[in-house]
Amino acid sequence: MRIDDLAQQHCIPRSGSEHAMDATAVAGLLAGMPGWSLANGGKAIVKDFRFDDFHRTLGFINAVGFMANREDHHPDLEAGYGHCQVLWSTHDVGGLSLNDFICAARVEALLAR
Repeated sequence: MRIDDLAQQHCIPRSGSEHAMDATAVAGLLAGMPGWSLANGGKAIVKDFRFDDFHRTLGFINAVGFMANREDHHPDLEAGYGHCQVLWSTHDVGGLSLNDFICAARVEALLAR
């Protein structure tokens, strides 16, 4: 599935291990997500975004937060001057679900505009 196709989807509630993605599915989707990598022993995906200053970083954080609230799927964020690390994981499934990749693709779409 292409990143643009993922960005057009919306998150749905996913709980229980039956919604956890297997390693093959994760690898297939991750291959189409430039700059994203596995974290937390393969239970999360992460990317560090770089910006020219704190003002742009904060604008990015606010945009991600707005999108995450609309999708009802929230990342872990770590920010500093000129960067923000975004980490997606679906705690209710104990690893990665399609929601994580949908939201990562939506983050990429925020920056494409």
